[in-house]
Amino acid sequence: MNAPKPNISPSPPQIRQLDETVINRIAAGEVVERPASAVKELLENAIDAGATRIEISISHGGKTLIRVTDDGCGIPAEDLPLALSRHATSKIDGSDLLDIRSFGFRGEALPSLGAVGRLTITSRPTGTDAHSIACAGGSLGPVKPAALTSGTQVELRDLFYATPARLKFLRSDRAETQAISEVVKRLAMAEPFIGFTLRDETGGEPRVTFRADAQSGDLFNALAGRLATVLGREFAENAIRLDAEREGIHLTGYTALPTYSRGSSVAQFLFVNGRPVRDKLLIGALRGAYADYLSRERHPAAVLFLDVDPQRVDVNVHPAKSEVRFREPGVARGLIVSGIRHALAEAGHRASSTIAGEVLGAMTPERVEAQEAPRIYQMDRPAQDRAQSYRWPTPVVEPMGFAEAPTGRVEDTPQGVDETLTHHPLGAARGQVHENYIIAQTESGMVIVDQHAAHERLVYEKLKRQMAENGVAAQALLIPEIVELSEQDASTLLAHAETFTRMGLTLEPFGPSTIAVRETPAILGEINAEAMLRDVLDELDDIGESQIVQERLEAILSRVACHGSIRSGRRMRAEEMNALLREMEATPHSGQCNHGRPTYVELKLHDIERLFGRR
Repeated sequence: MNAPKPNISPSPPQIRQLDETVINRIAAGEVVERPASAVKELLENAIDAGATRIEISISHGGKTLIRVTDDGCGIPAEDLPLALSRHATSKIDGSDLLDIRSFGFRGEALPSLGAVGRLTITSRPTGTDAHSIACAGGSLGPVKPAALTSGTQVELRDLFYATPARLKFLRSDRAETQAISEVVKRLAMAEPFIGFTLRDETGGEPRVTFRADAQSGDLFNALAGRLATVLGREFAENAIRLDAEREGIHLTGYTALPTYSRGSSVAQFLFVNGRPVRDKLLIGALRGAYADYLSRERHPAAVLFLDVDPQRVDVNVHPAKSEVRFREPGVARGLIVSGIRHALAEAGHRASSTIAGEVLGAMTPERVEAQEAPRIYQMDRPAQDRAQSYRWPTPVVEPMGFAEAPTGRVEDTPQGVDETLTHHPLGAARGQVHENYIIAQTESGMVIVDQHAAHERLVYEKLKRQMAENGVAAQALLIPEIVELSEQDASTLLAHAETFTRMGLTLEPFGPSTIAVRETPAILGEINAEAMLRDVLDELDDIGESQIVQERLEAILSRVACHGSIRSGRRMRAEEMNALLREMEATPHSGQCNHGRPTYVELKLHDIERLFGRR
């Protein structure tokens, strides 16, 4: 404890002013974390310059080369030295830091890059000649004439050569290249009217690894085309359009069906005023919007854009500008939750198109290579296997179908199937197999329905509607439960007391740091009020709102729906099956069960024919 500290002098320390090069290198530690950070800063500058076409070239994961070329407005020759000066920018005038309408505004990126690498800027504004300037390790060179058609080209070589210790913390070339690709794709989604091309020049031969041509048309059509390019056709086919507004905040974008979920959050992209962000408030809102449709192990896919008055959001709260702070966070969160749930409700019984592909893939027989395993002759088999191989074949028993039709077919009776039912989206019931799966015929193929999962969702939606209409019944405690908390935690809970009361949970103050729980939701039965309140507090601290009570209520309803739905193994009459299909078509969210699994699979006729080699 009393060991001398070699870096502390026994005499009073002297305060000194750091030189500009050291300041820029320190700033680079915050702004330029890795090559992908440098690419992000340069791309944002190109977008702010009004570029319509941006080309990015990298080598060795951006460690040895990053070159960004755009056709923007360019930088005049006399402003090139100023562009490499710290806190010099054309984006803002400094009069209002809460009115940021551009990607960049701090004036730190270029001088920071020049302090840790070899930076060259070549630019040619319209109507003038091209000029360039170089900066290596913080040493600024003179402005020189150069050759360039138009716009600006920024070339960064040997990143972190001036701070070699930083190189040890970089990942492999492949990992850094992947990070750069993700940055380019995020900004490509934010700007669908700009063309992006990413080339990898490692090894000397340029190779295009990503290309997104500029889109045309209105915003939604352009965005849909860009998302199909970046995220693939499957996302575009299974995404629902979003367009909602609340109290001056506009939500647009596309969100995927619950049955098109992922095992992680890699397919979630959030933008605020066009800026890509990773904000826990927005991520929590997206999770909350799907809480009723997905299990905790599954994650939704979505691309969400929030447009808000710059005066109502602060983007200057993180060195990399990846987080924002809303003046009214509850409005933003509520808009995302309600907007997504409304869009999912309008999708009705629709399920993702990828399910049919997975089914067809599972039904395709696997090819067995001739030399995969040694051939086994009859006499080499064990005696038990030989005895089994000589058994007479077991008689084939036809599976039972309808209770009235043992052969699994619907008889041509007045109670049979009306052929006009095939015009409905889920078609007309033709049979039931294994007393759990309904086979229905549609105009263009067939549908297989999981009767238990489908009816479970229908009952669950009915129970939720009843709870919304009649409210949550509260159960008064004979002896109120007293919960000791800190004064701040008690104040936080009481600030949301009115919301909890609507859900059947009544809280009252019982001293400066004590809460009295007077009533609890009757449907939850006997609960540990203290444990639930502490869970609520954790969620309030994390995202500013709590959905724990609501989630527990819905979990109970889901359990009730499971026990009250048609059980597997029950034979259904033709009219019952068709009634179930019609109710599915009329009920929102019926395309997936309460856990996010599909309730039905649709196979087109051409897919079925392909299974049998007819196509």
